[in-house]
Amino acid sequence: MQLSLETYSLIVKYVAGRGNLASLCRVSKAFQKAAERKLYNTLDLRGFTRTASVCRLLASTSRLAALVEALSIHYSDEIEDSEYSDEDESVYSDSADIDAYWDDVACALRNTTKLKHLNIYVEGGDEAAHSWILNNCTFQLHSFHCDLPWDTHLSSFLDTQTELSDLYILDFRSSSDPSNEISSLSPPRVSSLPNLSTLECTFMEAATALSPGRPITRLKTCFSRSQITEKREEMRDLFSKLRKSCKPLRSLDIADSSYTQEFSMELLNTVVNTFANTNNLCYLGTLVLPVGGRERIAFYSSLMRLHKLQCIEVEVSDWDPAPTTPGALRALTLELRIYCPSITRVVFVQDFDRVVMKMEDNLCVVDGDVNTDTLWREI
Repeated sequence: MQLSLETYSLIVKYVAGRGNLASLCRVSKAFQKAAERKLYNTLDLRGFTRTASVCRLLASTSRLAALVEALSIHYSDEIEDSEYSDEDESVYSDSADIDAYWDDVACALRNTTKLKHLNIYVEGGDEAAHSWILNNCTFQLHSFHCDLPWDTHLSSFLDTQTELSDLYILDFRSSSDPSNEISSLSPPRVSSLPNLSTLECTFMEAATALSPGRPITRLKTCFSRSQITEKREEMRDLFSKLRKSCKPLRSLDIADSSYTQEFSMELLNTVVNTFANTNNLCYLGTLVLPVGGRERIAFYSSLMRLHKLQCIEVEVSDWDPAPTTPGALRALTLELRIYCPSITRVVFVQDFDRVVMKMEDNLCVVDGDVNTDTLWREI
């Protein structure tokens, strides 16, 4: 008895486990079509052999490749004892085998024409440039996590992406960088990435290069320099470029290798002077919360100008005694809200540990469920 397509899809929706979906593909042609759509929609590939095998399948079977909308590839040059490791990982022990692995990945990417979300994670000491795997890809991504080295291949690929709204890039080198061996290397064209709204980058140079002319509303980056004069120059450059963004900034998270009270105050004043008029900033981090009463009042007086701020991330590692108890963190949160009542969450950072306090039913409580790594994206 033939069922409607909606019925097959509904049955498949409630089937758990990739093994069960694979078995369902062998029941009938109708079930195969519905099960394959779910089976190949999202792929998380780990391990040399498994990744290469699936990539070869996608490269040779356009019907299946067209079903893939989200693809994550995890590459590591270190063999780990885990459920994802292959018994024959040792076959990829030399450069020729590694090149064959990336060839398989490249062929798969060229065939996944409907891909919308791509994550490429690279771990270990392999620093070879593999961005060429993006050459001749025709898909239009919505989100892209890229651990590949920045080069002309990656820059050219980003030039083709008109739908990309969420970008993470691990590496960036400008054409003016003296350590750059490729003199023609440059950021994407000004007209490219017209929908880029969320940018996460470990190099501030990437933020300054990609901000002008693009609708970036959420930005996470970090200072590349450690000397105070160089950091001031980076800060001035970044905010001058953020003023040229197409939309007001909503979330700003800037990390630093070392946090000081004086520079945090400079950063806060720069943020206020840049964004207070637009009044759209809802998330701000990371700033040192001053210990001294007079300095803290000056900190709060600047913060008062950000009327829509909902969440702030503050460093309290230098406090003695450290405010580690829920009572101490609650007191600081309520003190912050006296001057900036729009704040509903405060992220306290102490020696890289994070505790989030939130307002809930007029009570200030610890938020143990929130993911502090993605909070800047969600507000």
